[in-house]
Amino acid sequence: MRLVLATRNAHKVAELGALLSGHELVGLPEHLAAPEETGATFAENALIKARAAADALGVPVIADDSGVESAALGGAPGVRSARFAGAAAGDAANLRKLLRDAPAGDALAYVCSIAFVDGRDGEAWVVEGRCTGTLDPHPRGANGFGYDPAFLPDDVVDPDRPGRTMAELEAEEKAAISHRGRAAAALVARLEQRE
Repeated sequence: MRLVLATRNAHKVAELGALLSGHELVGLPEHLAAPEETGATFAENALIKARAAADALGVPVIADDSGVESAALGGAPGVRSARFAGAAAGDAANLRKLLRDAPAGDALAYVCSIAFVDGRDGEAWVVEGRCTGTLDPHPRGANGFGYDPAFLPDDVVDPDRPGRTMAELEAEEKAAISHRGRAAAALVARLEQRE
């Protein structure tokens, strides 16, 4: 199935595209404006983005919303993960703020909601993936982005190489345990039920 991913982030298109075997994924056309994310949950924000694009394009669209939740911070940054240190903050500033605000060893969860909306018939649903871990006070690794350098996953991918952050995992290892990988697997399974 050909799906539009409601984003212009080429990194997200490439990452999700690799996880959606058997489906073609393309980014959002430049002429479409992104809607304001006003939802209180990842699922609500994903649906807002998917519905706006599906209504405008009349085709099947998916959208994801994801972030990290800290137990010590009551679930923050949550849906504000990309803006945790401010509206114009980048990955490095957001990570620094998490490391300042949350204690080392804090229980973390990466959450990803992927919404599907078919612009042809209005069918809509959401799948979710989660990956739990702890906050490592010593960020390291170059294979990830966002909070990955300080996210030490609970799942050990390779018993001979434990203690690696998400940013130290190879792409295939990360896909097997990540919140986005798990949500993508649930999406593929749901799409196969439609066919």
